[in-house]
Amino acid sequence: MNFDLSEDQQLVQKMARDFATAEVLPKAPAIDREHRHPAELVARMAELGLLGIAIPESHGGAGLDHVSYVLAMEEVSRACASTGVIMSVNNSLVCDPIYRFGTAAQHREFLAPLAAGQKLGCFGLSEPEAGSDAGAQRTTAERDGDAWVINGVKNWITNGPVADVCVLFAMTDRAAGTKGITAFILPMDAAGVRCGPPDDKLGIRGSKSCQIFLDDVRLPASAVLGEVGGGFKVALSTLDGGRVGIAAQALGIARATLEDSLAYAKDRKTFGKPIMQYQAIQWKLADMATELDAARLLTLRAAWLKDHKQPFTKEAAMAKLYASDVANRAAREGIQIFGGNGYVTEFPVERHFRDAKITEIYEGTSEIQRLVIAGHLAKGV
Repeated sequence: MNFDLSEDQQLVQKMARDFATAEVLPKAPAIDREHRHPAELVARMAELGLLGIAIPESHGGAGLDHVSYVLAMEEVSRACASTGVIMSVNNSLVCDPIYRFGTAAQHREFLAPLAAGQKLGCFGLSEPEAGSDAGAQRTTAERDGDAWVINGVKNWITNGPVADVCVLFAMTDRAAGTKGITAFILPMDAAGVRCGPPDDKLGIRGSKSCQIFLDDVRLPASAVLGEVGGGFKVALSTLDGGRVGIAAQALGIARATLEDSLAYAKDRKTFGKPIMQYQAIQWKLADMATELDAARLLTLRAAWLKDHKQPFTKEAAMAKLYASDVANRAAREGIQIFGGNGYVTEFPVERHFRDAKITEIYEGTSEIQRLVIAGHLAKGV
């Protein structure tokens, strides 16, 4: 088993780390404090090829693999989890399904500018009554001649307030259940599309999300992504890749906590010596490092399987389940290491604590990941 990174992967990792350290990290506290969409960092990620990493160069992307994507996501998220999830959504939830299910015309019109970072995408699956139960879609799309007329509401749409394009899911045949769901590519400037106010969130405050209201939105037949009635398959396969991205985001948050806690433990003194010399602190840091490494290996395995066109649904669920758990546990212990300083905004660990929680919720809660894993175990796969 070879754990060595290729030369290209090492270069991507270094490039992302240099960018994250020099340009993202200094701005992260203000982005969080001001709830500010980091437009200038998104533009830089576009220049660096980070918004369409695994999309071929012929389609506007960087032409790299999903292992490279994980490596870059960890680096960016270590500096700023908000910036990381903006990157994740555009790569995993927008570019990837358009590339895999889109037509040549859709590749030219939508994928190329999205992968190049000229446009930014969002993913419209969740609804007020359809979160974990994604099949309970109430948004409808009805035929009207050669067009589709869409009505409904989408919830918690990351990038929604700043997106140009949405991969949207709607019920086209309610009697068919999940086989009646169809995916569409929706320009966000289409008539009848309206964004609600940005969500006021606990963490990842620089990542804008909102409700999207769809009132008699007319889309041409060419807007269908994949097959009519095939949208649920598009959604589930897309979320597999998305979970790898969120696992990588969780790695970044956990690593930020470890590195910040380690630096603090070396500097902070009690009873005349650095707290790093106390076994209670050493054990916390040792557990953080061990669990982070294990989570990283799970995440890289899932990405490697996707790159090699092997089934990876179970492995993606395992990676997201464990990495998100590790991020939250590390952040909790990080605050303990910082003590009272961990509870104030002057120090970064409280931001890591707030940012970590969402990784257990979006793109499938931890409970859903366990159901996915158990389902595969029951089938013997």
